[in-house]
Amino acid sequence: MTLKVALLGAGRIGKVHAKAVATTDDVELVAVADAFEEAATALATAYGARVASVADIEDAQDVDAVIICTPTDTHADLIESFARVGKAIFCEKPIDLSLDRVKTCLSVVERTGAVLMLGFNRRFDPHFQAVKAAIDSGQIGDVEMVQITSRDPGAPPPSYITSSGGIFRDMTIHDFDMARFLLGEEVDSVYAVASNLVDPEIGKLGDFDSASIVLTTASGKQASISNSRRATYGYDQRIEVHGSLGAVSAENQRPVSIEIATAAGYQRPPLHDFFMTRYTEAYAAEIAAFVEAVKSGKAPQPGGEDGLKALQLAEAALLSVSEKRPVSPAEVG
Repeated sequence: MTLKVALLGAGRIGKVHAKAVATTDDVELVAVADAFEEAATALATAYGARVASVADIEDAQDVDAVIICTPTDTHADLIESFARVGKAIFCEKPIDLSLDRVKTCLSVVERTGAVLMLGFNRRFDPHFQAVKAAIDSGQIGDVEMVQITSRDPGAPPPSYITSSGGIFRDMTIHDFDMARFLLGEEVDSVYAVASNLVDPEIGKLGDFDSASIVLTTASGKQASISNSRRATYGYDQRIEVHGSLGAVSAENQRPVSIEIATAAGYQRPPLHDFFMTRYTEAYAAEIAAFVEAVKSGKAPQPGGEDGLKALQLAEAALLSVSEKRPVSPAEVG
């Protein structure tokens, strides 16, 4: 059986997912929708799909599932609409910037029995999966501390800042999900500090560009996250997990993994320039996992609850920065 999918949103992340679909077995892109017809036409033409409206896709008999890559403020409404018509749903994070709206949306998903998978692609990165496998196999003993470094090569434009929900809901949310994934326990306390060291315009818009977060579980396990909107050396993505018997880490990746040694010293190629190339394998793997979940009838992971919990940690981080104290996720709902 080939799963036939429609792509909602033909922008940057939509293009990434279209490519992932094209490289995945048992799935076919049949329709593309976007508010900008030119973008939809270009992407549909490139992958042999048709241009359609969201309403057309809702009614389409040849569409089994949708991949939602539209602006964040449309996600919850689209999830609810496609849940009600019985189509499986893959949605980029977050479901919404409001915890209450996310909970309302998830209640519709539960009531309709819809399949919903959230786009936390880093869980599917082969290097990070190898870290998780080392933990699950017991090689490093009990997890005690997790360190996550996630730094973008440059700050986004102000227009993006105003619609993204801010660094914690937009950027750190991936790291919150990864911390939960690796810790194996829910976070009990969030302590965050944040400032503006990169672009003063970001501060004027009420957001931050540099942040450090410490997460603690009820048993005392810790995860520390380092975020920056500026890494002059490339897209910085590293993980280390320390356990009772040892440690496991995933280093930065490069398009070409070589090292040149001369009399002048050692040289290595630069890092990937951003997520589109760094996480190519992860995007393909998560689409493959979505396809398998739909075909098997098993609940996909990560699901809607994972999205809710990551957003709760983001809200707790914001409150922690504001009140300069540790915050329990329960405090923010």
